[in-house]
Amino acid sequence: MSAAKTPRRPRRGPLVLAACAVAAALTLTACGDDSDGGAGTSPRPSAPESSRFSGEPPSAMASGAASKKAEASRSASAAAESASERAHDFEASVAADVERNRQEFTEQLAAADGRGNAIKDVSLTGKPLKETDNVRALVVNITNTTDATASFAVQVDFQDSDGKVVESKVVGAKELKAGDRAQPLAISSKPPQPHLTAKIAKAQRY
Repeated sequence: MSAAKTPRRPRRGPLVLAACAVAAALTLTACGDDSDGGAGTSPRPSAPESSRFSGEPPSAMASGAASKKAEASRSASAAAESASERAHDFEASVAADVERNRQEFTEQLAAADGRGNAIKDVSLTGKPLKETDNVRALVVNITNTTDATASFAVQVDFQDSDGKVVESKVVGAKELKAGDRAQPLAISSKPPQPHLTAKIAKAQRY
């Protein structure tokens, strides 16, 4: 009786041996020693290079915005100041014109004969004190009834209950065309009480 034959192990081919060698190399690389106790770590990211960024940094942008805001504020302030100066100059100019006209009207009234030549062309209309914040004001209605352009000067007297003149106001209209009407205001500086009566003292057309 013949002895049993031992089966032969298959011979490993060159491809199998090469694969084992590569696997062993990978295993050694993954398990290599490092400062963290042998655990594998990913490489740390490096800081970005500032030369790769474009534009201003935030601090410079904020500074630029603040500068523009301050410049706009200064510009607005200068504009407001300029407007205020123009308004003041305009008011001063108007006041000067009013004063010149008042002087002219006063001179014409002083040269008038009696009560003047235009009494019939002028009338008064009172304004309620509640509409004028308790300021006594009257509308002086001036109508040019002639057929030519003319100027008018009017004196309004305010009298107390005894008939005494306590205040006079001079108003007028310049270069009023034929048939046209003007309505300047005669405003009293006296308090609303006691009651005063207003009347046309003089009216001169020239």
